[in-house]
Amino acid sequence: MQVIKKINNNVAICLDQNNDELVAFGKGIGFPAMPYKLTDLRKIRMTFYRMDTHNFKLIQELPANILDISAEIIHEAQIVLKHDLNPNILFSLADHINFAIERAKQNLKVEYPFSYDIQAFYPQEYHVGELAVKLINQKLNVKLPPEEKIAIAMHFINSQMVTTLQLSETSFNSIAEMAVKEVEKQFGLTVDRKSFIYNRFVTHLRYYLKRLESKKQINDGSSKLIRTSFKQSYPKVYQCTVDIVNQIDGQLHTTSTDDEVFYLMIYVQRMIVQARGGQNE
Repeated sequence: MQVIKKINNNVAICLDQNNDELVAFGKGIGFPAMPYKLTDLRKIRMTFYRMDTHNFKLIQELPANILDISAEIIHEAQIVLKHDLNPNILFSLADHINFAIERAKQNLKVEYPFSYDIQAFYPQEYHVGELAVKLINQKLNVKLPPEEKIAIAMHFINSQMVTTLQLSETSFNSIAEMAVKEVEKQFGLTVDRKSFIYNRFVTHLRYYLKRLESKKQINDGSSKLIRTSFKQSYPKVYQCTVDIVNQIDGQLHTTSTDDEVFYLMIYVQRMIVQARGGQNE
């Protein structure tokens, strides 16, 4: 196995014997000078194929212990669940866990009004959520609220492989650039396309478009928050996001839910705040 790019000391991008790219976890595999040939495959603890290259930079931003616990949770999930997992769940789960720990430190809670539905209709995924919270609390010495079982379960509910992505990479990049230029035009600013916040926006946009394609949009009632909070507090951000969504729907002949608008608006707001040096609209 060829190790070609370091992510951190224990995670690296590799090429297998068929020249297929993968992300490998193994103690110290990212430490030697790149590239090199790894002959002792016993060092490899876990591999992830077909990961989205847009996530490699984001993985570098996450703490190593968060990546490790996420990989362990995914390993446990593969034992429990019967369907294939999207390999990019590694990033989305690690990103979620990282923010969940920060919220827990600040005693912030997120309510999930559909928790009963998750337990009733997705018992295996909920069980994975239970295992995950237990592992995180034990190994990272934190105390996540019970609600995180639901949040983590949802990651695995939405993790089934998407095999028929109709949008080409060129088309996706065109939509992403359209969205960012719309933000820049309406707010008179420049978005740093090398920033962590920009890459998180692009990652969210990618999953949003995949949900549109698979007709599995978010529709959890969160859109009520638009009217009661975001829409009132940030009317310009709301209108900008609606304009972006209308252009996407027009191009793809889709109808996005209010909940999708709400979640996209959160990422639009984060880009604006960063571009303004931390100042809200």
